[in-house]
Amino acid sequence: MTIATRKLGRTGADVTILGYGAMELRGQPRGPAIADEDAGRVLNAVLDAGITLIDTSVDYGRSEELIGRYVGHRRDEYFLASKCGCPLQAPPGAPPPYPHDYSPANVRADVEQSLRRLGTDRLDLVQVHMSPSRAQLDADDTVTTLQALRDAGKVRFIGMSGTLPNLPDHIDMGVFDVFQIPYSAIQREHEDLITAAAAAGAGTLIRGGVARGAPAADKAWQQGPIGLPPGEGQRRWEDSELDGALNGMSRMEFMLRFTVSHPGLSTTIVGTANVDHLLANVAAAEKGPLPVDVYAQAKERLAL
Repeated sequence: MTIATRKLGRTGADVTILGYGAMELRGQPRGPAIADEDAGRVLNAVLDAGITLIDTSVDYGRSEELIGRYVGHRRDEYFLASKCGCPLQAPPGAPPPYPHDYSPANVRADVEQSLRRLGTDRLDLVQVHMSPSRAQLDADDTVTTLQALRDAGKVRFIGMSGTLPNLPDHIDMGVFDVFQIPYSAIQREHEDLITAAAAAGAGTLIRGGVARGAPAADKAWQQGPIGLPPGEGQRRWEDSELDGALNGMSRMEFMLRFTVSHPGLSTTIVGTANVDHLLANVAAAEKGPLPVDVYAQAKERLAL
């Protein structure tokens, strides 16, 4: 079996419905410890499994550097997405989210640093991080700066990592080729906006598609989805009483397949530093969307 592909909106790129989110490679102190060689094994396993999109960020610690070191020689095998507006270095001792700067100088500095760290001459996608308001984007000339970087050949497409309340404005602007949007079975607040973005011709890159393992029986995965109060994801799952409808699927498989069942999705990025977890995600993605009846039942039970 292979992982299905979909068009990333008007970019025209074919991307696998499962992408790889490299935040888990950021290292300590803000992430799990990982040896460089282990990161290299995970990254090469990603590409060996047929995944064709890698998402990273300036503020994901050493993630960009590790990608450049270990799979830079395989650059033509994957669509590479990073972000801008981030501080060039995470403030010492400060917990995320960090203050962001969407000025032309910082946006250019982010892109140039990413190019150096990743060892590449172009970024396929640069996404504005942390969903700033349209007013802030206009005041900082952020979009104009990204368009100039695109015209210079350093960036192929521009995107927005968007959330409510600003995401509808971002879609209406008509300037973003791709939107990164949080979404899962237990975090459906942006469901209709994924549809709206796709209808506007944009690609949709979903994050949080397995909700960071919130409903998983394995306690080690129960961090919960970003953006929801602690325990809220687990509560929503338990209230749905879906365990009896899984038909032999693990909860993690169900979550991933629910996400890729959304017809407006281009790809969902799932991060892990563990090759076994990666391969389990690949096996689930290869099965594709949920059966139509199971999907309909799940949406009814998981209604907000």
